[in-house]
Amino acid sequence: MDTEDAIVAAGARLRRLRNDRGLTLAEVEETTGISASTLSRLESGRRRATLELLLPLARVYGTTLDELVHAPSADPRVRAQPIRRDGMTMLPLSRHAAGLQAFKIVIPPGARSVPRQRTHEGYEWLYVLSGRLRLKLGDDEVVLEPGEAAEFDTRVPHWFGTETGGAVELLSLFGAQGERAHVRARTTAAGDG
Repeated sequence: MDTEDAIVAAGARLRRLRNDRGLTLAEVEETTGISASTLSRLESGRRRATLELLLPLARVYGTTLDELVHAPSADPRVRAQPIRRDGMTMLPLSRHAAGLQAFKIVIPPGARSVPRQRTHEGYEWLYVLSGRLRLKLGDDEVVLEPGEAAEFDTRVPHWFGTETGGAVELLSLFGAQGERAHVRARTTAAGDG
């Protein structure tokens, strides 16, 4: 849909919303302060919608700006290229480079067998999908089984790799600015023993 088609479609949508709510142009003018002639030109597609015009109309019609202009939906697929680093393959699962990042990590058999801990700013959450993951945090070490998760501040010296030399697949959420994953556990109601 090109820009002109979008303007005409937005105008028809504005007219339909007004009619669905049983409002006249004069009533919308009274509520928004937008002249009836401007409203008529918006609805016919002869006037470009601006934010100054759309915001009060969204309030009056009880809708969002996206619904008013029917913003095209973005393709939800993430098409990032795999990253190979330190014997691992990291598949980005989020599309933006800022904020919390999600990755599927595959560690092939025998890779990353020598622990070399490192530190950096951020916070990481790991969830094991398959295999056994060996995680070293400072002087502590733990082995995570499929279905287990760990979270840690990446300023603590850390390393993870295969525990038995077999392949490991895991999900990683990483926040460079210290964002944390919030996991909500289901609670039982009182008396559900």
